[in-house]
Amino acid sequence: MNSKQIRSQFIEFFQSKKHQFVPSSPIVVKNDPTLMFTNAGMNQFKDFFLGNDIPDNLRVTNSQKCLRVSGKHNDLEEVGVDTYHHTMFEMLGNWSFGDYFKKEAIHWAWELLTDVYQLPTERMYVTVFGGDSEDGLDEDKEAFSIWQSLIEKERILYGSKKDNFWEMGESGPCGPCSEIHIDMREQEEIDRIPGRELVNADHPQVIEIWNLVFIQFNRFADKRLKELPARHVDTGMGLERLVRVIQQKKSNYDTDLFAPFIGKIESLSGFSYGQSEKTDIAFRVVVDHIRAIAFTIADGQLPSNNKAGYVIRRILRRAVRYGYTFLELKSPFLYHLVPILSDNFGEFFPEVKEQADFIGKVIHEEEQAFLRTLDKGLKNLENIQESMKAKNEQVIPGEVAFELYDTYGFPLDLTSLIARENGLSVDEKGFMASMKVQKARSRSAATLETGDWVMVNEEDTSVFVGYDALSTHAKIIKFRKIKEKKESSFQLVLTETPFYAESGGQVGDTGILSNGNETIRVLDTRKENDLIVHKVDKLPEFTESEFFCQVDANKRKWTKNNHSATHLLQSALKQVLGQHVQQKGSLVNEKLLRFDFSHFAKMTAEELDQVECIVNEKIRENISLDERRNVPIAQAKAMGATALFGEKYGDHVRVIAFDPSFSIELCGGTHAQATGEIGYFKIVSETSIAAGVRRIEALTGHRAEEYVNRQFQLIQDLQEVMKSPKDLVGAIQSLIDERANLRREIEGLQLKETEQIKQSLKNQAKSLNGYQLILGLIKLPHAESLKKLSFELKNEMDSLVAVLAADIGGKPQVAVVISDSLVNERGLNAGQMVKELAKEIKGGGGGQPFFATAGGKDSSGLPNLLNKAELILQLSTK
Repeated sequence: MNSKQIRSQFIEFFQSKKHQFVPSSPIVVKNDPTLMFTNAGMNQFKDFFLGNDIPDNLRVTNSQKCLRVSGKHNDLEEVGVDTYHHTMFEMLGNWSFGDYFKKEAIHWAWELLTDVYQLPTERMYVTVFGGDSEDGLDEDKEAFSIWQSLIEKERILYGSKKDNFWEMGESGPCGPCSEIHIDMREQEEIDRIPGRELVNADHPQVIEIWNLVFIQFNRFADKRLKELPARHVDTGMGLERLVRVIQQKKSNYDTDLFAPFIGKIESLSGFSYGQSEKTDIAFRVVVDHIRAIAFTIADGQLPSNNKAGYVIRRILRRAVRYGYTFLELKSPFLYHLVPILSDNFGEFFPEVKEQADFIGKVIHEEEQAFLRTLDKGLKNLENIQESMKAKNEQVIPGEVAFELYDTYGFPLDLTSLIARENGLSVDEKGFMASMKVQKARSRSAATLETGDWVMVNEEDTSVFVGYDALSTHAKIIKFRKIKEKKESSFQLVLTETPFYAESGGQVGDTGILSNGNETIRVLDTRKENDLIVHKVDKLPEFTESEFFCQVDANKRKWTKNNHSATHLLQSALKQVLGQHVQQKGSLVNEKLLRFDFSHFAKMTAEELDQVECIVNEKIRENISLDERRNVPIAQAKAMGATALFGEKYGDHVRVIAFDPSFSIELCGGTHAQATGEIGYFKIVSETSIAAGVRRIEALTGHRAEEYVNRQFQLIQDLQEVMKSPKDLVGAIQSLIDERANLRREIEGLQLKETEQIKQSLKNQAKSLNGYQLILGLIKLPHAESLKKLSFELKNEMDSLVAVLAADIGGKPQVAVVISDSLVNERGLNAGQMVKELAKEIKGGGGGQPFFATAGGKDSSGLPNLLNKAELILQLSTK
């Protein structure tokens, strides 16, 4: 049975048990401050467990794309080393939201595994919660009793809180769980050591395949537990492990989920999987990581230098580095795997098939960029090793190794490997200390401490009325205190709210809450899953009273106009550039709009003009907003509505159109009632932000007018300065050309002067202890001239030591250059010397043994610096 059939059978089995199939949510999490990536199948259902939303169906099933590379669940460093950890994996699951509980969940799990998949019962074990005195919880006798009717008693094990009590986080829904394990060892080993002794002992062949979680408590911030009003079931089974078990493989990587990728890498590298442990780890790293990278890009997260984008870039670079180091893949190779991924997963996850070309191009560009960085890192490491050998040092400092890791993507094991090959070692404790400091810094920068919600009014739901009204009357449902970057504020949830919560690139509303006695400022509005949360500057004195809620109407007006303009912009881009254009991100606020889109070439001035003209033409047409709410998603797509990759849409959606033949999109944001309200549209920049992704920034309305007026005023000022020439551009170009010619003449004169200085220095060289010594106080135009002169002297003179001092732009500079032969044979070191000399000019510096520089604050110390240099050399070469 292949992996596609195994996945389908799981879903069909639970559909037969009256479960609704729900497609996977995006792998990149939005509207949840506690998560960066979806790391479990239950993430998209959190609101049902928290009581913030009511499900349409009390039973659901799905196969969820998951990524575990950050936070509490971080498997990155284990991936490749063993045969069963993954960054990206599929989590098969079935859920009950206050419907069935332990009995049905356990019986159906057993029925599927033994009757449908026909797994051998004699190789399976189950664990149940064994109680916890700290929480005052007894062992789960109910689950034990149910299992006893299905499996021998000796195959049922009580587990610890760590293994058998599941928690969403530090607080929130939680409950006991029951795991199903299977023993994949050879019969000879099973006869020697019973499988029950290896359950949850990290044995690679005795593995957990399914976890059945029984959510029945709520954990408070003070660690108290309280029974939930409804009990839920949340199960999770990794597809990769299930396929391995059914296909009777020793490793997840031997299954048909990974074999096609391994085959491609074998053909690209010339290495064979199974050849050696080092190359096998590299194979596993590459074929695991390509899935995480491709699925994440498909869901809209591009590699970058911050947050989720940084994590993806790090995964990609880890894959490239393993291929480069152990499989000798010195040119881009990951992108070759994208077509295989599209073929194998595109049927169930159409987003990877539809965007295969885009994903491949982004990965290819990232690979090329990192390979250049990798080369720089290797050269830097060579320089570090040369410097250490010159100093007779044997241990690379931990902070230096960490800099190689942080800047060039060199993990500790690679730096250690290269160091050992050169007779050196690495201070691993120092490296880990630097790593710990960085992690602490990252945690503090992103810290959001939240207290428990305090209930005020027992209302079930919060209603958003902001599409139709900018004000309303409401009461507070609940509130909590938050601490973000050492500043405290509060969050409120209202029974009814006109405040739009940040989503889809549109910023959240601000405004006020008032009750006649006091006024509270709403600083921001965000979504926490599907809950609208208002950040306020203080807690009202009377939380039970009714409040008048008023949105900042001016901010909303310009924000919604900019949002409507992005819809017109996207349609105009498709018309001018082609249908390959897809939105990859946006920012919409009251000041500007920013729109990121897929396109692999810089837009020409003519293309930008065309786009701008189309948008402004639609604005002048004053097209009325065509808004349709609660449209079945299939109907919306049939209408031609554009959906965004990486967004999670429900069964019913909101459709926004400005002339359905021009612009029609699925959108939850606020919009102008007619395009004429936008007033005017002006593009101010078009740039590249990532491989295959361009960014347009634009202004609308009065801000666009102000921008155009400033530009026009600038032209008028230039006309006046240039004495109103007939050809303003030509006149300015003429000035630029004249300036360039004068600069070339000056540089020529400076070269001649530097050449004269060089000859003078060569003539005044004196012999000292078998080498030529030059000590010179000279005048030069810039620091680059000092460096150039130093290397020219080094190349033209044998056995040279030169110390050149200069006052450049009022700042003292010194360069020390030493012939390689003197460095190697006599142990002279320019880097060490320049640090000592820099004290005379109240400065500092450093460099390599053959060349080093320093700068300072006191030019009057330059003569003393030269005298000190001669004394040092006399003493060091006696």
